[in-house]
Amino acid sequence: MILFSNVSKFYNSHPALERVNLKVEQGEFVSVVGQSGAGKSTLLQLLIAEERPTEGKIFLDDKEITALSRKELPFLRRRIGTVFQDFKLLPNRTASENVAFAMEVAGRPQKEVEEDVPQILQLVGLEQKAKQFPRELSGGEQQRVAIARALVHQPDVIIADEPTGNLDPLNTWDVIRLLMKIHELGTTIILATHDREIINTINKRVISIDRGRVIRDEEGGRYIL
Repeated sequence: MILFSNVSKFYNSHPALERVNLKVEQGEFVSVVGQSGAGKSTLLQLLIAEERPTEGKIFLDDKEITALSRKELPFLRRRIGTVFQDFKLLPNRTASENVAFAMEVAGRPQKEVEEDVPQILQLVGLEQKAKQFPRELSGGEQQRVAIARALVHQPDVIIADEPTGNLDPLNTWDVIRLLMKIHELGTTIILATHDREIINTINKRVISIDRGRVIRDEEGGRYIL
């Protein structure tokens, strides 16, 4: 369970988020929507402790994220997988090596890496592309590698920040269908997007942010900003 309790974030007295209170239960699929600059990315950065709130507290189950030390942050990052708009793949490593690298950095045994990576690539539909480099993959395939990398620690939550922003419509829906499949397996998904068609098709909970404030929170909501 994720809890934001009276959270605000200011940059040079400018409010990026103001008095945000919200709860996300384990297993939910939540879309966070709003215009550019509304505060969506700030909300997600606070959740993964890339930023610290000016006021308020954030919890992941019984762990207060806002109180974690630098040494404790790897624990958080293993529980929350992240997917971004620009993929962030290592260009000189194959799809398989990109996924394996995330496990190796975390100190996972080599045998476990060799067993898990093919399974994860199969889950995202890229088992036939394991030896290809990012430059040899389509944008949608690169994003699926990024999602595979986010899955290596079997996280409780996947945060996807505008994951289809650089994709054409066909690849966009491939990625959205994959996120929905991962959700059906029990993972909490938090999707930040400004794409109305995606939000309205998913038909899950929608949290609307405007000028740093949550202005609407509806189950099965629609993007009507």
